[in-house]
Amino acid sequence: MGASLRRELGLFRATMIGIGGTLSAGNFVILGHAASLAGSTIVIVVFVCGIISLLTMFSYCELGTVIPHAGSEYTFAKVAYGGFISFLTGWFEWLSNMFYATLSAIGVAYIISYVIPINVPLVAIFVVILFAAVNIRGVKEVGTVETILTIVVLTILGIYAWNGWSYGLSMEEFKLSAPQGLIGIFAATAYLFELYLGAEAVAVAQAEIKNPEKTIPRAMILSSVILIILYTTIVYVTLKVVPPETIAGQTSPITFAAEQIMGKLGAILVTIALAIAGLAATNEAIMAQSRTVYALSRDGYFPKAFSKIHKRFGTPYVAVVLCSIFTIAFTSTGLVNFVVYAVNLGFILGFSIVNLSLIKLRKEKPRLKRPFKVPLYPFTPIAGIIISLTLLLFIDPWVMVLGAEATILAYLAYHFRMVGYHRIRIAIGGINLGIGCLAALLSYLMKTGVVILSGIPSSLSEMVIQIFVLVSAVYLLAGVLNVTAKT
Repeated sequence: MGASLRRELGLFRATMIGIGGTLSAGNFVILGHAASLAGSTIVIVVFVCGIISLLTMFSYCELGTVIPHAGSEYTFAKVAYGGFISFLTGWFEWLSNMFYATLSAIGVAYIISYVIPINVPLVAIFVVILFAAVNIRGVKEVGTVETILTIVVLTILGIYAWNGWSYGLSMEEFKLSAPQGLIGIFAATAYLFELYLGAEAVAVAQAEIKNPEKTIPRAMILSSVILIILYTTIVYVTLKVVPPETIAGQTSPITFAAEQIMGKLGAILVTIALAIAGLAATNEAIMAQSRTVYALSRDGYFPKAFSKIHKRFGTPYVAVVLCSIFTIAFTSTGLVNFVVYAVNLGFILGFSIVNLSLIKLRKEKPRLKRPFKVPLYPFTPIAGIIISLTLLLFIDPWVMVLGAEATILAYLAYHFRMVGYHRIRIAIGGINLGIGCLAALLSYLMKTGVVILSGIPSSLSEMVIQIFVLVSAVYLLAGVLNVTAKT
């Protein structure tokens, strides 16, 4: 029997994965653009995004305890639907985590650039490479350090929130404003939807969690609640001290506000905290996408090499390398807003399919053992589906185009896999033989004068005939090799 993923994560560590995977530096960088969309009402938006996420996290909790295997959304959809829907779910889960890793790495670079002049794309690429190596080493080796760092981040952000709250008491009363009205609020909600994707990281790592029936739901719900309180408090404090129009122009809004509240030392302290948070989130995102690729490879959709487990570290190291290469490619662009919407598109679709999977399994397999059940079923998953899909109306149009292209590519990849490699070679061989025969026929007709190339010198006409003969020979040879190749 081959190597398998090891169950070595307890409740505390799993909760830290949820929190650490969500407290991305990129999430604090994007608050500036969100403020330009919704003004000070982003305080409400941040809270509402947390509630929307929690609705689907309940579905993750139930499905995670029923199906505690690697792959998260993909595995849920595979059990509920199978076929193309499950593959498409895994496809978008992979892409979304890839973009989330990109956002986290770019966020780290932008946070650092607030205090130190650096090349943002270059530093972001280095971060990806660093944590690709970390993920190959495995969860256990870095778990303790990452947990300690997450606690440090929470402590520093708590200090910032406390000082900001005290500082804001002497200022004017906080007033809600929405410069673009309801449209701006909805747009900001679609933009900030990815703030609470940390609990999803718990689902991705569920094959490595001890006692999954109890640990998975507790870790997801606990991390979600902590993050809702933390994010809402930090955004409120920040906008209480600095107006939305000022925040909108900052590359690191929280660091700028910290400088106003606690001086330069406070800004440096918050920069360190956010940079650490970004590093942890990058690590979790790389882990999440590699586990998805591992699951797709395990089930035969991707080449089997991607499901190889390192004999010493017990990690899907080939999948980690593949994911890191694609992440580096997008990280080098430095495009923050596009990446944010790309993350949101994938997870909105993923959240919808998770809720649909829950409903289908409840209907078709009511006798499955369910250690955790979604409260207020079926209203909770239905609300999650409707709200998530509504947010698609406010996604950047170019990202929607990218999503359509990714869907088409997934459709082709899936059907190529279903048809089989040998049949594809036979089909391509048949096409090659057809082209070769057509080229041979045209060269014969031109040679015998049946087809005359009028207006072309005879020397050039002879060259055209020779080209057609060469094309015929090449395609006929390629066709024969493809058709006669062994499986």
